[in-house]
Amino acid sequence: MKAKSIIGAAVVGLAGVAARDLTQKKHSLRRNFPVIAHARYWLEKIGPELRQYIITSNDAERPFSRDQRSWVYASSKKENNYVGFGTDNDVENLEGYVIVKHRTFAPSAPSTSVAHGHDDAVDLPAAKVLGGPRGRAHAFRPGSVVNVSAMSFGALSGNAIESLNRGVALAGALHNTGEGGLSDHHRKGGDLIFQIGTAYFGCRDEQGRFDLARLKDLVQSAPVKAIEVKLSQGAKPGLGGLLPAAKITEEISRIRGIPMGQDCASPSRHAEFDDVDSMLDWVERIAQETGLPVGIKSAVGEQDFWSDLAEQMSGRSRGVDFITVDGGEGGTGAAPLVFTDTVALPFRVGFARVYSTFARAGLTDDVAFIGSGKLGLPDNALVAFALGADMVNVAREPMFALGCIQSQKCHTDRCPTGVATQDPWLAHGLDPTLKSVRLANYLQTLRRDLLKVSEACGVPHPGLIDADAVEILDGNRLGTPLREVYGYEPGWGALGPDLARDITSIMWPERDRDTEAPESATATA
Repeated sequence: MKAKSIIGAAVVGLAGVAARDLTQKKHSLRRNFPVIAHARYWLEKIGPELRQYIITSNDAERPFSRDQRSWVYASSKKENNYVGFGTDNDVENLEGYVIVKHRTFAPSAPSTSVAHGHDDAVDLPAAKVLGGPRGRAHAFRPGSVVNVSAMSFGALSGNAIESLNRGVALAGALHNTGEGGLSDHHRKGGDLIFQIGTAYFGCRDEQGRFDLARLKDLVQSAPVKAIEVKLSQGAKPGLGGLLPAAKITEEISRIRGIPMGQDCASPSRHAEFDDVDSMLDWVERIAQETGLPVGIKSAVGEQDFWSDLAEQMSGRSRGVDFITVDGGEGGTGAAPLVFTDTVALPFRVGFARVYSTFARAGLTDDVAFIGSGKLGLPDNALVAFALGADMVNVAREPMFALGCIQSQKCHTDRCPTGVATQDPWLAHGLDPTLKSVRLANYLQTLRRDLLKVSEACGVPHPGLIDADAVEILDGNRLGTPLREVYGYEPGWGALGPDLARDITSIMWPERDRDTEAPESATATA
């Protein structure tokens, strides 16, 4: 009798836990997997001990280490993302380790205003105006140097896309639609970058051909601020996109204009142009018809394309407004292993080659450079800015903010947290109202960290950090300046004088009066 009572009480208790898990919205895993999901949180709690004595270190996991994921999780929840007792990295003996060189003195003490890191609402606009140098009708200055990268509805669930869009609206950032078209989930208040892929989803006719009239109607129907032409993706360049049949719902079929029941493979190349000359003609046509800034996104492989592009843009009669360089270490929902592991240069190598090509042509102030590929962590983003990036796009890190646990099930449609799936049950566990706030928290925290490190380097904006401010350690107790590692000439990676002056006046409008240091009673002018 006593055993039955114990079993009965246990069943009632578990039923209560299950009911609570199913009705709460804070944790996607508990909502999708009631009761048993608690095991993960218990294992996570004792994780430091398990890793220290049995399994692995905080830095050993890939693509993102536990330290990196934990930082995003804590930032998105407004929890303490600081660490105690100092670094656990073997700094002197790590090859490729990044060191940011702070300055002892700076032109002005850092500001204490909201825009300088002492409040949740951290404003950190881009240093360049997209479309400004080419006189686009709807040129604009992005309000955030950190924006959400291209992830299509289809690769991600509708709830995930809605969370991203609501989140960027809260954070004042931009949301790239990805090549999968513009869905209702993208229309939740966030400003958009509409991406045109090789299949022309969202702007194609019944035969799958590009349709300019449909593009114009589409961008006028939503808060589209710019257009990005996708040439390739870092994780699978030259392959085209792939949406597995398991992820194609009736809604996706309608938005993309594709059949259900079979994989949706985008072509590897565009049908509208076949060289740099025809590409620039097409870009200018779109820019003139829509009035929007138009840029390109590409991984970096052969150099001839970039040399030809810089040469043809030197005449300044045609050109792209921005270039998004995607590193080979970037993410994807589904791709062959050989492509994710070996095709396309990693971000730093590839970006440096592209930037150097445009620097030699004297064009770096006329084009906005955007980096992507694991740049959603402060140290990686700072190196991107030092190399000459004006903004960074982030993708997998926002997925962590939405609840992703790096299960690496994106290609199976069985994402346990409802982020990268079209399964209705799994997707329902992700609550856009809650997760959008977490995304905004993460974006604001990353901007705040970038701003505080910039101030440590004596400048008011990460775009003013140059290649001399960073060293790369070689693993043998020596370091090499970033400029030497990538062969940068003096001045490369830095903004031109006019751009530097403009962004400084924006970030430090009252630099002489609003500082952390009180006026000195003894210092002389």
